Amino acid sequence: MSKISRIAEEAPFRLLSYFLVKRLAGSVRTLNHWGAVDRPNYLVGVLAAADLAKADGHAAISVIEFGVAGGGGLVRLQECAELVERETGVKIHVFGFDTGEGLPTLCQDFRDHPDQWKVNDYKMDIPKLRARLSPRTQLVLGNIAESVPAFVAQNHPPVGFIACDVDLYSSTTDVLKVFSLPGKKMLRRAFIYFDDLDFVFNHRFAGEWLAIEEFNQANPMVKIDVWHGIRKDRVFRDEPWLDKMFIAHDLAAINAYANTRAPSLECALD
Repeated sequence: MSKISRIAEEAPFRLLSYFLVKRLAGSVRTLNHWGAVDRPNYLVGVLAAADLAKADGHAAISVIEFGVAGGGGLVRLQECAELVERETGVKIHVFGFDTGEGLPTLCQDFRDHPDQWKVNDYKMDIPKLRARLSPRTQLVLGNIAESVPAFVAQNHPPVGFIACDVDLYSSTTDVLKVFSLPGKKMLRRAFIYFDDLDFVFNHRFAGEWLAIEEFNQANPMVKIDVWHGIRKDRVFRDEPWLDKMFIAHDLAAINAYANTRAPSLECALD
């Protein structure tokens, strides 16, 4: 890291540099490097997905926010999509999934953190949100347990990034089916932001942590892991959201990708 970057990490220089870069940056990559957007966790995922799609020859990708609530995150996601599409040339379709009525019925035990959430939390003002959405963005209303299988069955570009903010273990298990249902369409690496991992009540036996663990146990050829190395090319490496960035690795797609390249050593798996 350069001396200028180290100085910029110190208050009040961090705040000043954020506003200067946000105002003056001529490149989405500069904005990403400094995290100088309202949702840097969204921008880093969308940009990484678009870069991978371009490298693999995909003309378009899908990016999704699960758990829209008031819609601030979905509006930021479509803004990130517009910036990244302009710079990379990859067309980006934006989707927002929500019941529209707030949180659905919780499972009747500790896994949905019933001491923290209740039914109908985060209800949406649907007309107000629709007025803020651009034509690239589709709001998908309904229970995710039903809307995710319907989405997977449709013809859409491969999923490159999702933001998971559905709070509940039960809803997160439904979200992650986008990577496991028959006919799934995803990049060989799909980037993920999980919102609800670092509260004092979180633990690996409930909530999103449990949903991730159970997904990995149940799916031998798609595995979700932390995004290793995400801090390497960033100015502010201590941002808490960096610990909530993950990647879904499609191991079957990676095998297929390897088979298109020069022959290599065949490894025996016990």
